[in-house]
Amino acid sequence: MLYQNYVGRFGKALLLGGVCAGLLAGCNQAPTDDPDTVDGAVGGDTSLAMKNVAITAIVEHPALDDVRKGVIDELAEQGFTEGESLTVNFQSAQGNTATAGQIAKQFVADEADVIVAIGTPSAQSVAAATSTIPLVFSAVTDPVEAKLVPTLDGSGTNVTGGSDALPYEPQIELMRQIIPSLKNVGYVYSPGEVNSTIILKNLKEKLTPLGINVLEAPAQRSNDIAMAARSLEGKVDMIYTSTDNNVVSAYESLYQVAKESKIPLIASDTSSVERGAVAALGVDYYSLGRETGKIVARILNGEKAGDIPVYTPQMLNLYVSPKNAKEQGTTLPQALIDEAKEVLE
Repeated sequence: MLYQNYVGRFGKALLLGGVCAGLLAGCNQAPTDDPDTVDGAVGGDTSLAMKNVAITAIVEHPALDDVRKGVIDELAEQGFTEGESLTVNFQSAQGNTATAGQIAKQFVADEADVIVAIGTPSAQSVAAATSTIPLVFSAVTDPVEAKLVPTLDGSGTNVTGGSDALPYEPQIELMRQIIPSLKNVGYVYSPGEVNSTIILKNLKEKLTPLGINVLEAPAQRSNDIAMAARSLEGKVDMIYTSTDNNVVSAYESLYQVAKESKIPLIASDTSSVERGAVAALGVDYYSLGRETGKIVARILNGEKAGDIPVYTPQMLNLYVSPKNAKEQGTTLPQALIDEAKEVLE
């Protein structure tokens, strides 16, 4: 089947030290008036200087937290260790786009060497705030549609990064394996998130020719997620959730509605399974963070952001929960359970 072909192709995500000794040596050198000395780096070699990476996320939830951890771990492996050769300043916008804009302006004023923006709203805020400081986005579904880059092959600007775009065919196959008679799919989303509206548009384009309807349930804030889900009771066979940040950050409330209404939740964020989804086929966000960290390291080592292509994962992971399925009125096929990377009880 198509889904199995994708799982076979993408399989299980691959997870992809040392600190510059000269930096420590530089701390013991006598003061110098050499104008080419920068933070202990002598003779114009700025590679030994302390680097400043600013990281912002639109909100904190497991997927985005994994990205941040992956970035920092990869930078350490590349020789940029926090507290030794690297300063990291992390700020969360707590789901507020106005706050995201304020954080972006502050990072620009601080003259960070690289700004890492996790999530589409944060990336858009940073892009609006600077056209010179390198911006490396991550967990952005469609960076072209979000107007962050003109092409994935190298922007020619100060922007590059890592996308979490997913192919739709295996997602749809997963839905139909769990609900063979699928006719109506509910979609809870934030209308203010570009990535979510893109997914809604594409879902309709893919599902309508198959005779499957998409019923949308917009929720402006995280507090509105449960109410939006309840509006789908009696109308849908399942609810599909994307990497919408407001939805993911309030997933427990969505889970409660799914249990009470017996509407299975199927997700594209694998961390959502331990928080209530029946199954999820998606990107390993820690691995995405590691790949994003590699891009940041390349820029810190002198490459231009605009010369680096956008990274898009080529592997997907399947997580399932027979327990959540039973609570939500369905049963997972054994073949699906056997294919899963993780089976959560």
